[in-house]
Amino acid sequence: MSSSTRRRRYLRTAIGLAAVLVLSVVGAGAWFYHRLDNNITTFDSGGVATERPPAPVPASPGASVPVNVLLLGSDTRDGGNDSLGGGDEGVGHSDTAILVHIYADHKHAVGVSIPRDTLVTIPSCKLPNGTWTAPKTDQMFNSAFTVGLAENGNPACTQNTVEKLTGLRIDHTVVVDFKGAAAMSDAVGGVEACVPNDVNEYGIHLKKGLQKLSGQSAVDYLRTRHGIGDNSDIGRMKRQQAFLSSMIKKVQSQGFSLPTLLPLADAATKSLTVDEGLGTAMKLVDFARSVQDIKLSDVSFVTAPWRFAGDRVRLVQPDADTLWKLLREDRTLDGQSTIGTGQVTSSPTADPAAATAPLTPEQAATPITVVNGTGTPGVAGSGAEALKARGFQNITLGANAPGQRATRVAYDPALKAAADQVAALFPGAKVIESPGSEAITVTIGPDERTAATRIDSVTAPSPAPGVPAGAAAGSTPGATPGGIPTGIAENTRNADTDPCADLTFG
Repeated sequence: MSSSTRRRRYLRTAIGLAAVLVLSVVGAGAWFYHRLDNNITTFDSGGVATERPPAPVPASPGASVPVNVLLLGSDTRDGGNDSLGGGDEGVGHSDTAILVHIYADHKHAVGVSIPRDTLVTIPSCKLPNGTWTAPKTDQMFNSAFTVGLAENGNPACTQNTVEKLTGLRIDHTVVVDFKGAAAMSDAVGGVEACVPNDVNEYGIHLKKGLQKLSGQSAVDYLRTRHGIGDNSDIGRMKRQQAFLSSMIKKVQSQGFSLPTLLPLADAATKSLTVDEGLGTAMKLVDFARSVQDIKLSDVSFVTAPWRFAGDRVRLVQPDADTLWKLLREDRTLDGQSTIGTGQVTSSPTADPAAATAPLTPEQAATPITVVNGTGTPGVAGSGAEALKARGFQNITLGANAPGQRATRVAYDPALKAAADQVAALFPGAKVIESPGSEAITVTIGPDERTAATRIDSVTAPSPAPGVPAGAAAGSTPGATPGGIPTGIAENTRNADTDPCADLTFG
């Protein structure tokens, strides 16, 4: 046999093996996608209201838009969930409800927990027999899921209720039951969670401390509200936020590889009920890929501003409406745009005189929000004192945002003159143009020296005409333009917060 004949035979063999390998991989992938498709349960889109908030418009042709996902945790005992949750079988309530807003840049996200006992208006909802209910006021939020007493609940009714409450268009709704929570925590090898104290209530037994939870123990952690704090749902929501943060961290640490994602996808889809827009494995994969670049430090959780109303909950106004407005405008909780036309630059001015030049009355009155991005208590307050010593009057402390890598000063171009003065107090700060912002926002990162040191290093100039030296800061958070309302600031938790921090209420 000639060498050329042998080469042709080897080549044919190699091509044949490659073809078999490709067909095997494609066949396995197709089989797995088919399996996932068979796992997924969808709910009828016919139950979604016809009058809805408008869909977001791209900032420019081809640009991405924000995405709103409603995540519901059903406490149904049907379908074998009674073995994990106890109690009688039957239609469950949506005792967990998190509205996840994915910003248009697809690099930031915020999850808003809605207390289950919140009194809301439940709009007209479709019943299993095809008729529609009349709207009802002052109803418990979680009862929307039970309208019609359908076996799998009424996710469309809860979606309609959230759209009515927030003015946000919900793009996708996902329902997870006890089995789904247990299976997903198993699939990632357990989730790190912190139990504030020993729990021995209602058949739930958990030991105090930081530990890895999966299966039944994960469900118990997510369910329990008795034996911790004041036994309210508010504390439970904080723990659910911390648990979800830890799960995100675990998946990201393992990487978005097939060995990680396939078991998780198989476990999740067996216990998911989703809208038709996520009703296939390919649609779920495409959605997962669209958000895989969001870092844990760029995810926040906030509980909708609330107060007790007897044994129920009412939302605090105008704070709650401010929160919905921020999300409708695709702004962060401190009012910043994630897709502004401005670019991150170095300090806007290299002129040392900016640190000592007198402030004009307009500059002194500029609203400034100071945010602690370090996780170290007192940093924002010290920063505010530095600004007060400089002569600025209208200062508000914003919600903590630990995990920031650098100090930044964000401002609307119309406020540039005042921003120059502010940036001079924070040498090396990154400066961001944020068109539409009503206030200058200073987020102090770990790269900065302490504010006290900065005060000592700056020679305070004479105050602006009519401004007394050492003028007091503005009123309490939320009282000045551009400030974060107290109801938002006090209920915010960054996803990379210590999993043992702030886990109880009462």
